[in-house]
Amino acid sequence: MAIPFRRTSKTRKAKRRTHQKAKMPTTIQCPNCGATIKPHTVCKVCGYYDNKKIIDVKEKN
Repeated sequence: MAIPFRRTSKTRKAKRRTHQKAKMPTTIQCPNCGATIKPHTVCKVCGYYDNKKIIDVKEKN
């Protein structure tokens, strides 16, 4: 197994890892109820997608 001749510096390691970061997910507001949802999904609060009722959602007590 090969052993590195020199130690990898902190700067070189950080440059290699610049693309390994967490991104914020894209969210939109539901046009029917205003809840925050992911795009192209059925709203979990009201059950609407593209201004059409898709699923029946039970209300919380």
